[in-house]
Amino acid sequence: MYTDPKRIRADIPGTVEGNPVFTYHDAFNRNTEEVADLKTRYREGRVGDVEVKRKLVGGPRADAGAHAPAPGSNHGQARIPPRLSCSTDRGAPVCWRRTPVARVREAMKISLR
Repeated sequence: MYTDPKRIRADIPGTVEGNPVFTYHDAFNRNTEEVADLKTRYREGRVGDVEVKRKLVGGPRADAGAHAPAPGSNHGQARIPPRLSCSTDRGAPVCWRRTPVARVREAMKISLR
């Protein structure tokens, strides 16, 4: 998501008006004090775009990557429910066999392949 096209570094004062990130902050961030502080610091060139975007996303991952799990470990990764894995190439055949229509076709010995 773009912010202020005239602002190429965090130490350059930015424009809040018309900035989609701040439009989302106004709409979805319930912490109005934080939004006002971000706007003030953004206008003064004391906060970077990345921090502003991370505050919008929120959650434990928003502040730093220091708490991220080590590469190669599956610590912290959520298990993907089978119905969501159907969109992957590996999951699609499994998903196809599990659908009710597919079970009916198998029972009636109808093959579309």
